[in-house]
Formats: sequence, structure tokens, C-alpha cells
Amino acid sequence: MANQAKDGETVIIKKYANRRLYNTRTSSYITLDHLAQMVKENVDFKVIDAKTGSDLTHTILTQIIMEEEASGEQMLPTNFLRQLISMYGNSMQALLPGYLEASMDHFRENQTKLRKAIEDSIGANPLAQIAQRNMEMFKAAAAAFVPGANAREDGQPAAGEGDQLAGLREQMAEMQRKLDQLGK
Repeated sequence: MANQAKDGETVIIKKYANRRLYNTRTSSYITLDHLAQMVKENVDFKVIDAKTGSDLTHTILTQIIMEEEASGEQMLPTNFLRQLISMYGNSMQALLPGYLEASMDHFRENQTKLRKAIEDSIGANPLAQIAQRNMEMFKAAAAAFVPGANAREDGQPAAGEGDQLAGLREQMAEMQRKLDQLGK
């Protein structure tokens, strides 16, 4: 992506008095939606006030969250927001940012581990493998209706396709036999 920083460099975004945001890397004006996308793509950026040079990154990120919450994509429960607000001025306020950041890091790590575990379990699941084979057969059947798609000039299946198809037919026949036995 054009917004991506090279080798860990931080992209500088300038915010002008007219509330426009200017990406200095791409030399173009951008929106909060662009910044939200950059966050999702893990692009490091810093928003600075064009006139004073002060860092506005925190404020802009908070604004992005506000717009996401207002557009119906509510992720922060009302009770959490109440508790968060009640922490301002509390003696524990200084500890909260570190705690929230560590909690989010652990959540992301667990999310990655869960995604990998699900992918691994699908790979070992016989039903998932059958579904994948069925999908391959469906694609092969659909390709037969599209002129020139995966077709050879001699009309013969490509090497290995006949063996796969015979194997799939055998598996389907075996499944049918088992279903017939269960029905008796």
C-alpha cells in the first residue's frame, strides 16, 4: 500500500486548521477512514498539528473510535465506558493504560492462537476434507461448462485428475454403502 512506511519508518500525517489531514509520504489528503485502514494494516503513523507541531495522534485515534462507535459498529460496552470514565482522576489512573495495553496484546495473541488451532483442526477433520474435495469436484464441473477453462485439446483429463476423480467416486460409493447400512 502507498501509505506503508519503509522499514519501520513512521508516516507523518499533518493536520491543518481546516481539519484536513495530509499524508506526507504519499503527498495527498486523506480521511479518518484512511487512517483507520492504516491502523488495521499495522502502518505506524504520527499525526501532528501543521501549525504548532504538537502530537495529535491520541486525539485522532480517539476520534476514529468515536466515529466507529457512532456508525453502529459498537464494540465498547456501556458499562465498560462508565468504568473507564470513573477511572479518570482515580489513584489507579496511571496503572490503567499499561494494564489495558497488556490485556489487548494478550487478547490478540490468543486470537492468533485460536485461529491457528481452528485451521489446524479443519485440516485434520475428515468431514472438512470431504467438503474440500466436494468443492474441487464442483469447481471441475463448473469449469466443464465454461469453454476453454481447464480443458485439454485431446479432451482427456490432465494427469492425476482421472485418479482423483476415481478416488472420489470410490469414497462416495463407500459413504453411500454406509448410509444404506444405517438406514436398515
